[in-house]
Amino acid sequence: QGQLVESGGGLVQAGGSLRLDCAASGRTFSGYAMAWFRQTPGKEREFVSTTDWASSSTDYSDSVKGRFTISRDNAKNAVYLQMNSLKPEDTAVYYCAAGLYSRRASAYNYWGQGTQVTVSS
Repeated sequence: QGQLVESGGGLVQAGGSLRLDCAASGRTFSGYAMAWFRQTPGKEREFVSTTDWASSSTDYSDSVKGRFTISRDNAKNAVYLQMNSLKPEDTAVYYCAAGLYSRRASAYNYWGQGTQVTVSS
């Protein structure tokens, strides 16, 4: 069984930057797309970004495009999310996921526990 563990969340001022890391263990995620989603209380999990196995295709939600960058290191079984120009509305719990290349949460069958990102105004 595979596990995903996120790290790098925290408190940052608006306009600042954070990098989220997701480390995979227990199995290789060869061939899997890796993605980031986020969720705030009372709302559905929201797509942020995804990348395919070869990093040849990436996708971003309109709300983060141009500010966030997803990358992965298959040798390290890891995926990253560089977040720049952060806004208070980016405040959420961020989840790493592995599955099929898609914007739909249902396409991903491995999930991390989440890491909190809080952006103060």
